[in-house]
Amino acid sequence: MASPHPVRDEVKDMETQNYSSSTSGFILLGISSNPQLQKPLFAVFLTMYLVTLVGNALIILAIHSDSRLHTPMYFFLSSLSFMDICFTTNIEPKMLVNLLSDTKSISYVGCLVQMYFFMAFGNTDSYLLASMAIDRLVAICNPFRYNVVMSPRRCLLMLLGSCTISHLHSLLYVLVISRLSFCASHVIKHFFCDTQPVLKLSCSDTSSSQILIMTETLTVIATPFLCILFSYLRIIITVLKIPSAAGKWKAFSTCGSHLSVVVLFYGSISYVYFRPLSMYSVVKDRVATVMYTIVTPMLNPFIYSLRNKDMKRGLRKLRVRIHS
Repeated sequence: MASPHPVRDEVKDMETQNYSSSTSGFILLGISSNPQLQKPLFAVFLTMYLVTLVGNALIILAIHSDSRLHTPMYFFLSSLSFMDICFTTNIEPKMLVNLLSDTKSISYVGCLVQMYFFMAFGNTDSYLLASMAIDRLVAICNPFRYNVVMSPRRCLLMLLGSCTISHLHSLLYVLVISRLSFCASHVIKHFFCDTQPVLKLSCSDTSSSQILIMTETLTVIATPFLCILFSYLRIIITVLKIPSAAGKWKAFSTCGSHLSVVVLFYGSISYVYFRPLSMYSVVKDRVATVMYTIVTPMLNPFIYSLRNKDMKRGLRKLRVRIHS
């Protein structure tokens, strides 16, 4: 008699197999194990990926082609767009291939590499958001020294510092994960190699690894977040001292796009990472992870261009150049 749940049985069979982590790698369960949803999901996520690539590429081209956008804020925005392209490219192509594949496998080394770049680009995003908050802080609270404080050399050093810290953080993560043993199930209940789902598969004692990872992650991710929080507290205090309502609105309007991205990014990240492994939920984590790995990078170009007159002008100039 045929099983009434063939998909569930197939997943269960995969989970009960024994593998050698260094040779067989892992199986990525993906967004959904329902075969009927694979092609529709492929179409949806392929569209989102293409929108992300085109949108962020247009932001970069518009900024670099318009001399009036050669300012610190747009320097960081173009860097953020480039990191978003790298961030999604590290995850989505493999996810799209797996949606149309029966094996859905990823090698052990490939999993560690994907995990490394996922954290490197993701953390660089958070530090760039902090750099943009500092830029707004100086522009609103100390406008007369803006050109001195936010000099091109200092902006470049902030970008290099963001990349360096993020890559060192990723290296530590991957070294910790590589020391673990995976001797039972090798089915990752996720659509990419994220730390929590991979840790759940380890048959090693992960308590010390969890403490190290949580402490180090808290330091690396909380530092830019606290920087953003401090910057906006200073900005709010300064703006409240402006006598006219029009002046207050003008000052706050320059921060609206940045704040929207910060809420999207940190809201989903805090839900996924800042809780014990025992509270891990497959479905809820997939939804939250899709938000900051796929949806947020796709929405960033729209958020920064729809309400930004300078970016609208830059995009119009780019369109004219392309047509001519």
